[in-house]
Amino acid sequence: MKEFVVNFKIYFAVFASSFMASSSFSSSQTDTCLNFITHLLKAFIDTVIRVFSHEETSRKGEQLSQALPQSIASSSSSGQVKHQEKKQEKHQVFLSFRGEDTRLNFTAHLLKALEDRGISVFFDEKGLEKGKESLSTALSRAIAASEISLIVLSKDYASSDSCLDELSYTMDRKRTHGRIVIPIFYHVNPSHVGNFGGSFKPSFEKHEKNRPVDQVKRWKAAFAKVSEIPGWHIKGGKVDRPETEYIEKIVDDVTKKLMSSKSRSSASEGLVGIDFQRKMILDLVKQKEIRVIGLWGMGGIGKTTLADSVYNEILYNEISGKSFRHSFFLQNVSEKIKKQGRESLRNQLLSKLLNEKEIRIDSLSIGSPYQERLKNIRIAAVFDDVSHPDQIDFMGVRHFGNGSKIIVTSRDRQVLNNVGVDEIFEVKKLNTDDSLQLFSTFAFKQLNPDADFRDLSNKFLEYAQGNPLALKVLGSKLYKKSRKEWESEIEKLKEYGQPEIYHILKSSFDELDELEKNIFLDIACFFKGEPLKNVEKILSCFYKGAVSGISNLVDKHLLDISPVKDIPVDERHEKLETLRKHYQLKNSWSTTSHCRVVGVGITNLPDRSISMHDMLQEMGKKIVCQESKESGKRSRLWTLEDVSQVLVNNKGTGRIEGMKLDVSQIDNLKFFPTVFEKMYKLRYINFCFPPFSAAKYKKLHADQGGILSLPDELRFLHWEYYPFRYLSSNFNPKNLLVLKLPHGDIEQLWNEDDYKGLGNLREIDLSHCKNLRKIPNLLGAIHLEILCCRGCESLVELPCLSHLSSLKRLEFQGCHELKKFPEVPNHFSMHCFEETGIEEVPDSVEHLVRLRKLCLRNSSVKNVSNNILKLESLHCLDLSHCPLTIFPEIPRSLKELYLSETQIEQVSLSFHSLSILQYLDMSGSSIQRLECNIDLSGSREISTLDVHPSILSLGYLKIDYCRSLKLLSELPPYLRYLNAHGCTSLEEVSFTDQNQHLYAPCSFDGNDDFFMIFSSCLSLNQDSIDNIVANAMLKIGSIAEKWVGKYVYGPKKLICCFPGNEIPPNKFEYQTVNASLILKIDQNKCSGSRYLVFSVCLVANLTHASKLGRFECTFKSTSAAGGRGYHYSNGWSNELDFQKNHEYVGDHVLILFSSGMIIKDEGIAEASFRFEGDLKDGIKVEKCGVHVSYVYTENVEDVYATMEKKRMEDLILRR
Repeated sequence: MKEFVVNFKIYFAVFASSFMASSSFSSSQTDTCLNFITHLLKAFIDTVIRVFSHEETSRKGEQLSQALPQSIASSSSSGQVKHQEKKQEKHQVFLSFRGEDTRLNFTAHLLKALEDRGISVFFDEKGLEKGKESLSTALSRAIAASEISLIVLSKDYASSDSCLDELSYTMDRKRTHGRIVIPIFYHVNPSHVGNFGGSFKPSFEKHEKNRPVDQVKRWKAAFAKVSEIPGWHIKGGKVDRPETEYIEKIVDDVTKKLMSSKSRSSASEGLVGIDFQRKMILDLVKQKEIRVIGLWGMGGIGKTTLADSVYNEILYNEISGKSFRHSFFLQNVSEKIKKQGRESLRNQLLSKLLNEKEIRIDSLSIGSPYQERLKNIRIAAVFDDVSHPDQIDFMGVRHFGNGSKIIVTSRDRQVLNNVGVDEIFEVKKLNTDDSLQLFSTFAFKQLNPDADFRDLSNKFLEYAQGNPLALKVLGSKLYKKSRKEWESEIEKLKEYGQPEIYHILKSSFDELDELEKNIFLDIACFFKGEPLKNVEKILSCFYKGAVSGISNLVDKHLLDISPVKDIPVDERHEKLETLRKHYQLKNSWSTTSHCRVVGVGITNLPDRSISMHDMLQEMGKKIVCQESKESGKRSRLWTLEDVSQVLVNNKGTGRIEGMKLDVSQIDNLKFFPTVFEKMYKLRYINFCFPPFSAAKYKKLHADQGGILSLPDELRFLHWEYYPFRYLSSNFNPKNLLVLKLPHGDIEQLWNEDDYKGLGNLREIDLSHCKNLRKIPNLLGAIHLEILCCRGCESLVELPCLSHLSSLKRLEFQGCHELKKFPEVPNHFSMHCFEETGIEEVPDSVEHLVRLRKLCLRNSSVKNVSNNILKLESLHCLDLSHCPLTIFPEIPRSLKELYLSETQIEQVSLSFHSLSILQYLDMSGSSIQRLECNIDLSGSREISTLDVHPSILSLGYLKIDYCRSLKLLSELPPYLRYLNAHGCTSLEEVSFTDQNQHLYAPCSFDGNDDFFMIFSSCLSLNQDSIDNIVANAMLKIGSIAEKWVGKYVYGPKKLICCFPGNEIPPNKFEYQTVNASLILKIDQNKCSGSRYLVFSVCLVANLTHASKLGRFECTFKSTSAAGGRGYHYSNGWSNELDFQKNHEYVGDHVLILFSSGMIIKDEGIAEASFRFEGDLKDGIKVEKCGVHVSYVYTENVEDVYATMEKKRMEDLILRR
């Protein structure tokens, strides 16, 4: 490499002196070019990349076009040249450009981008010895050896003889050797290249006067040819993209072509975006155990193109290890069999393979003699567009010799399975970049769209959705069309589609059986994007075998099953909103019920949906439209125009099977109640608003009063703002699967005296039907899964529901007149009766043995039956905002209890309550006293137990704004979250000091920090304040003990806040009356190492604060004798209370700590602290104090081991 660089420098010096002597350049041009070359030389040496770029040769008396053939001839006869050829290494890219146009801008950046990607580019100063060989000889070999030629066609390119010679020879190499040529039309119109117009016209006129006719003719031919190659058009100007984006795309294109340049098929400019998929298939081909590979995909997706590319690669490079004796590519197998007959096609194929004229086999199988001969032949074969497995079996593929490789393409995955392929490869659609490039290749004959057409190009890409056939057809149709014509074509596509694409896709539809056709059309017109399970249930009521039919359509690539991200927008929003609320509530512990959100059923939301390519959907809708010119005589209606015409003009017929209408698109529309009488086959009605509609109200009105007549064939009825008071008594819902009438005028569904067969009914949604008073008897609805009556304000009576064993979802929230607790099935794990008029949790609640969450928030409950104690699975009970006056009995399994805004005045939590209960919310209630009775002395039952340290699990206590609260007695000392803000009457607070071995810091494994909020508790006596401070310091000690022992579980911070303006002097030995202080650290006189633990106390005026805000601490330390110093910042804020604005009164004391304030002592002599409050909330630190404690590490490992043992014991106990 060193010798190579030296030779390069020698050549560079020779070239530079020769260049300077040239009389064809001005001095300024010479300086500029040499400056450019110098930078490239440095880049070459830095990156050790070989570069050979010919700008132009301007030596007088010598023409490259004459020298190239001579130099090639002389190279074969001259030993010296042979030696040079032997030494010359093959490079990848030859770059031709006009230096005066692009040398210092575009080309320079392009060169660097290619080099950075590791691509070698020929550069004409490369290692030639002066006098040994002419420049033109090296240049001829450079062009011949390069795999790709990049031609930068700028405005003055044609003015250079040498550029034209390069182009002429490059195009010859493309013609004779298939070299790849990529033109870049830089600030020129590609059409001007082809017709020698624009800036090229004067250049060629000059050449025609001064150069030989044959030479100019050769140049023009090359110029015309290069204009026909799809390339990159950089228009420039404000409307175009930055050149850096173009360069990135060009380098990507070059990289892809280089990676596949050894393949004859992939070197073709017509193939875009198949390299990665081809490589994956070739990897399968190379595996010995894989004999037959299936390519599966929708029509037009590129299966044939990909198979052809792989086929050529196999033959060209002998991919599988040794040559094949025979090979064939049998295209359009299904079509050939239809036209020619399968016997004739097989005989023709066998005649070719066995080299025997006119083989005639009329039997189903191939005879033994032919079988034996086939087994001796190694064959590479492609069977394209196979629609039935017999088409392969009949051809005798299983008799092909060992080592044969067979590729079968099909639109039907099941066909490939039945053929017995070893691997099925799904051909994927093109990504956006490849789609744009392929589209541009046909629409512009270049690799990128014109800047003026980029927006319209994206619309066609949206339509094609990565389908190569659609991109080619649309691009070809738009070539050389005006922008106005493009816009017209887009509108035409929306209405009529593209016939050529339609024909290809419809061939897949024509091969379906009757069931599959109906399912396909239903999904295309009504169900695209809907949850898979819902569609399966609905269509199973339409047709027998619907689930299998859907699966078959997926196999034929006419349908897709998409993951949850592709479910309808409204359901996706519902799920995301549910998750967001769940997260908020879990972390904020606001008064909103946690268990209410859990009950929505996050895990039960649909995880898969049915999707379909837009072109397939369009094809399906077109098939329906072709059934009749009259909308009333078509099977399915979905457009506003068609549905409105049928409803308003009463034009319905027995042909109509389904109707869907986006109600937001209409104004007020009137129709007759008898409009559906003629539609006796009608099975599907869906009149609803799209998600997030701005204004929802009744838009469909009955022209006359009465009751709507509905056909008995109806399976699905979804009608938002249903305008009738009743369902017709003549309507028999025996076939009905879904009944959804949200926001309707319905008062009663049907008379329960009339027997109704409801065996198929799965869902009833009457939400927000404000006139609904009663749900009829549902004895026959044994398969009912969903009953939603949310917001039915007049609902007073429910039937017995306990027999509905299939019921999965009940919603009665907002039913204010519903007084009685419903009789519900006992298999539910959650019930939510929020905002109802229910007055009592009855004795019958004991039957709900699987109940885990019960929400009666904002209801009228005054009494809770003691039978709730029998619910051994109940974990969460929400009675917030209920007129309760007595604290309810708590089952031993209960972990969360919400009693905010209740009228309970006194609470005494027993040991058993504290042993299970983790969350207690009584904020805003009438409570006056809360006592925790943890004294175990005298308890015969408990005294004999081996009490586990974490047995007392209450961690979260929310009692803010309990203005009557006076006493908090014997609280557990390791409460994680204690919020008593605004308890203005609170006087006494105490924490238990008995049996402190019950409370270990490792009792909780979560990462929630310690919060002790007593802000605006202005009645606290001094003993209570002392107790609060002592408990805060106890918790700080527990954090420090764990973190020094590298125990990663549990809290990392503490925030404690209470009214006052004095820093406790007995706890914080360093104090100052401003926001900063400096303290001295006592020297470590023990033999072992130690940690410093800093606790902080601040005084701040919170009068103008709306929240507790954020406090910042900047800490610095200095060490004696060159030891390590520290400098860091730390912050605290009450994250768990971020949703509320509070009122604060006067000065408050804050005790703050974090694990970051535990520092290993490495000779620290001095520490300084500076504190800041949240200025935007008007919080200013007035005083500060610091306490220093020391933790010695002699027994750290023992401490850690003990804590880990306790944690594992705790986990076992909880299970």
